[in-house]
Amino acid sequence: MALMWNRTVDWDAGDWRRDAACRNTEPDLFFPVGTTGPAVEQIEAAKRVCRSCEAQDPCLDFALATNQESGVWGGTSEEERRKLRRAWLAARRSAASSAGTVGSVAPVTLRR
Repeated sequence: MALMWNRTVDWDAGDWRRDAACRNTEPDLFFPVGTTGPAVEQIEAAKRVCRSCEAQDPCLDFALATNQESGVWGGTSEEERRKLRRAWLAARRSAASSAGTVGSVAPVTLRR
């Protein structure tokens, strides 16, 4: 039996990665070890880069759609993204129920 993946979020639209502010930043900044002590300042530094980025919204959409559990994505920490993802999934389920189609749902974007 072959498994098929139905990608319902087009995170490649407009090639947002090309415009990402983090593209020219040390990647380790966005993947702190832990969430306390020195990691708190590292997370804040990564978020400052994100706040100056024009690709912040599509980056967050990508992180939610692909369940990026680690690091700072779209200006959100791991914990913030877990909360957003729960709300994002609930909104997608609601949209699917309203549309009567479970398999192909238009992207749902949550704003912080």
